[in-house]
Amino acid sequence: MNKTKQQTWWISVFSAVIGNTIIAIIKFLWFLASWSSSLFSESIHSFADTANQALLMIGVKRSTKQATDAFSYGYKKERFLRALISACGIFFVWAWVTTYHGITMIMSPGEIHISQRTFIILAISLVIESTTLWIALNEIKKASTHRKRKLVLEYADPITLAVVYEDTIGVAGVMIAITGLLFSYITKNSVRDAITSVIIWILLWCMAIILINKNRKLLIGKSIPHEIKEEIIELMEHDDIIEKVLDFKSTMLDMDTYHIKCEIECNGTGLLKEINRNNFLKNEYEEVKESYADFLEFCIDYTRRVPRIIGTRIDAIEKKIKDKFPQVRHIDIEIN
Repeated sequence: MNKTKQQTWWISVFSAVIGNTIIAIIKFLWFLASWSSSLFSESIHSFADTANQALLMIGVKRSTKQATDAFSYGYKKERFLRALISACGIFFVWAWVTTYHGITMIMSPGEIHISQRTFIILAISLVIESTTLWIALNEIKKASTHRKRKLVLEYADPITLAVVYEDTIGVAGVMIAITGLLFSYITKNSVRDAITSVIIWILLWCMAIILINKNRKLLIGKSIPHEIKEEIIELMEHDDIIEKVLDFKSTMLDMDTYHIKCEIECNGTGLLKEINRNNFLKNEYEEVKESYADFLEFCIDYTRRVPRIIGTRIDAIEKKIKDKFPQVRHIDIEIN
């Protein structure tokens, strides 16, 4: 596993855990003092982010385990699983808790105590959320310098991307909470505060569905990007001994780590040229043309030689692919 990438995950996730822990405690303590519905939603939101990002850290750690006989390709998809569990936790637990509280407050509005300190706390939360979001976005940008802008989020690491989504919703949630509390403060009506709580849980649901869908695709095994696939096929078919590449398949083992498998049809002319280097066939012919027994012995040696020649050439092709596309770690090329 690439050490730099691992540091990237830890930087973004660890900073998010620390930031959201501080925010969650502050928000919850002030909720107890004010009984604001939106502050309750925001504190639940921050507790959810903290718990989920801690789960992501466990996934990152477990994904670094070395391959074993039982798991030949290692445990890299462990973090996809943890990210999926994290997203499901947001959807099935935290969003529903916020939903229940928001609807309850709309149906039975109670008195809330809003002061200038409430807005100061939310402003502090906004600064911290924005800082952790900036860190995560910066890590994605550094890890995606070779990708087109439209593909950055599609192929971004799910751990860092989860932090980006959660902190984006966090920033939006704080701004919505400030708006709702401001209206409630001005109008002395707690229903507006409860409505902002409902809006926050809608954001939580949307974020959870996006993350669930992304990690579902990664666990199933996304194929290598189409443009890279075409370049690999072109590189292979440019080789003299390959006539055509058939049945090209690929699957993602980790972010920017792929396993590809394909079948090839050999080019007879190119293969013959490879075999006949340094006039090998002519020299052999001169030696065996007078003896049928020698000819048979040559045929036996020839049938042993051809697979080795093809195998050596395939090894050279695989090395070319890995040198040009370092994200391809495992290659299986079969002869049709």
